[in-house]
Amino acid sequence: MKYYIVIPAHNEQDLIGLTLQSLVSQTVLPSKVVVVNDNSTDRTEEIVLDFAKENSFISVVNKTSDAIHMPGSKVIQAFQKGFETLDSDYDIMVKIDGDLIFPSNYFETIIAHFQSDSKVGMAGGFCYIEKNGDWVLENLTDKDHIRGALKAYRKETFQQIGGLKPAMGWDTVDELLCKYYGWKIVTDTTLHVKHLKPTGANYNKTARYKQGEAFYTLGYGFWITAIASAKLAMMKKKPFLFLDYIRGFWKAKKAKTPLLVTPEQAKFIRNYRFQKMKEKLI
Repeated sequence: MKYYIVIPAHNEQDLIGLTLQSLVSQTVLPSKVVVVNDNSTDRTEEIVLDFAKENSFISVVNKTSDAIHMPGSKVIQAFQKGFETLDSDYDIMVKIDGDLIFPSNYFETIIAHFQSDSKVGMAGGFCYIEKNGDWVLENLTDKDHIRGALKAYRKETFQQIGGLKPAMGWDTVDELLCKYYGWKIVTDTTLHVKHLKPTGANYNKTARYKQGEAFYTLGYGFWITAIASAKLAMMKKKPFLFLDYIRGFWKAKKAKTPLLVTPEQAKFIRNYRFQKMKEKLI
């Protein structure tokens, strides 16, 4: 199975080389790797070009955008720019961040998951962050969720869910639509990926409201948003974030922000979420 990788990168000169080194060291190499140099003011492009000289499957695309780090839209607009430079001769489409180190068998294992079951639509490992000299699980989500930093999609699944949506919540709506269309999602606990820059390190106050807005655009409704907000705030050990999330939800509702899903998909998502919550209580 052929896999293509797109890496949105903004000022990643210190880390992108480590990510690319781990990709060129894979037991099964990618057919194409496109790094989207998104408005970087450092040596990101130069480092990628050095790798491209030695590895013909690596290329770089330059993109200009705002310097403000807004989760979701900016990164997916950059992904889209890279994706548009690729042909459709792939079996697996991968979006990763430019601050990861993959074990050498990572993509060989991911491919094996897709090959073992034709209903597997998405697959991924787990992010680990360094704490006091140890690599520990970056525990921000449930074990059945694939982090936005390392998404791999079967081609048919990727096309059916309509690609990636340029909004915060893109890395949740993809999985919910995956379920909606009857695909399976596989997470592999044996695949430990080093995440060199913890999630959300650059987010600002506006971005915090964006999380509540994302819950609204996913079609969650108020009660699921309240529960999801409380859980996320607790996981981040910042209880006051709960209020920011709820404010973001009401702000989006008041502004009649368009949903990322159809009314039918939103209904499925609410039922699915309630079902998952019930299972945890029982």
